[in-house]
Amino acid sequence: MSAFSLAGSVRSGERTARSIVEEHLAAIADGETEINAFNLVMADSALERADRLDALVAKGGDPGPLAGIPVALKDNMCTRGVPTTCGSRILDGWRPPYNATVVERLNDAGAVLLGKTNMDEFAMGSSTENSAFGPTFNPCDTTRVPGGSSGGSAAAVAAGFTPLSLGSDTGGSIRQPAALCGVVGVKPTYGRVSRYGLVAFASSLDQIGPFANSVVDAAMLLEVIAGHDPMDSTSIPAAAPDLLGVLDQGVEGLRVGIIEEISGSGPTGLEGFSPDVQSRLAEAAETLAAAGATVEKTSVPSTVFGLSAYYVIAPAEASSNLARFDGVRFGLRVDAENTVDMNAATRTAGFGDEVKRRIMLGTYALSAGYYDAYYGKSQKVRTLIVEDFARAYGSYDLLLSPTAPTTAFPIGEKIDDPMLMYLSDVCTIPSNLAGHPAMSVPFGVGDDGLPVGVQVLAPANGEASMFRAAAVLEAATGGLTGSTT
Repeated sequence: MSAFSLAGSVRSGERTARSIVEEHLAAIADGETEINAFNLVMADSALERADRLDALVAKGGDPGPLAGIPVALKDNMCTRGVPTTCGSRILDGWRPPYNATVVERLNDAGAVLLGKTNMDEFAMGSSTENSAFGPTFNPCDTTRVPGGSSGGSAAAVAAGFTPLSLGSDTGGSIRQPAALCGVVGVKPTYGRVSRYGLVAFASSLDQIGPFANSVVDAAMLLEVIAGHDPMDSTSIPAAAPDLLGVLDQGVEGLRVGIIEEISGSGPTGLEGFSPDVQSRLAEAAETLAAAGATVEKTSVPSTVFGLSAYYVIAPAEASSNLARFDGVRFGLRVDAENTVDMNAATRTAGFGDEVKRRIMLGTYALSAGYYDAYYGKSQKVRTLIVEDFARAYGSYDLLLSPTAPTTAFPIGEKIDDPMLMYLSDVCTIPSNLAGHPAMSVPFGVGDDGLPVGVQVLAPANGEASMFRAAAVLEAATGGLTGSTT
């Protein structure tokens, strides 16, 4: 049963919030040891919250659109009084004094916070192998990665531990794990969802979004968390979009372009795409065409440079954002004879290898003599990407590509080769650089039997058309993608 239907059953009194929470806690107890999706399961508080919601329903009240539905949070979203680690030892013991805006909106909508999910440290990774709390394993095949950096959130939904979860997407960290785990994952337009209370990785790229087992559930959750927030200066001053109301409108008359460069096709296409992934993309294109859309190949030339620009811009912003973790104000502190040595010892002990790598890369790119050559040039490439997308959207309502070049790869296969790991995000990064929405929809499996995700891209604030296409693709595959616990 979808989360949308479960919430309706709680509001009607057919089901209790407690029974739903208990079922999911039981699923976690049965399978979490094998998956390692959670850094913290908030069982006691979840049951207490469920009882309060049931009491409200018994009195004739309406808890809201997410009535009694468990939701898991990526462990980089602040929860008042609850440990928030970002998958790092450097935040050991830190309990935020406030809630992220998305947490407040979930509470207002009647959701039940189930726990904090595992992630690549400070969202830096594509496999959830960089967590200080060990890797998360893909529920579809536990010898494979779940993707990253929001791998815990994706795996929790795919394993049936929770109907819904939230992740953050800086370069594909929602969409790529959604594809590898076979669930729906959405990166909204930059500014559509408040970043207040999201521990920053790269502030001009980060965006919070939903994971779900169905398009309707993802739409419901995005409607809840979206909308203007005065606490976030980059928040779009507009109400949350109506997504549930457009899901049955189809794609008749929409123009869809398949991006050659990030589909492994055409003379300028990037390499490394599995033939089975390309086959599922072709089938998805045929599905949209059969539903009345005009579908053809197109070129967005500068997307081939997205990976290179991203791995200068994102580390540069991380270098600045992570400077606050110094052993004085948050979490871990390693004592030393003076402040400088204490800062160095704390960061040496607290940060993992990938975080250190990106901080050093970003600091170098921002240093005197190299700023213009690296950071400045990368920002110019970012502008080219924005301009190329603008030209493409002059001809097309939506764009299409694979979400990831391959299906889920084995644990350990890429962890010692950062460049190979970074290529996992080649399809998703351009949307972050442009600030546009994009989502991954499960669309069949590869030759290895593992899920393949198709990425639907839209112009800024184009979520409604994006969800219309996603609903058509989902209908062609039969609906709910994961567990129906």
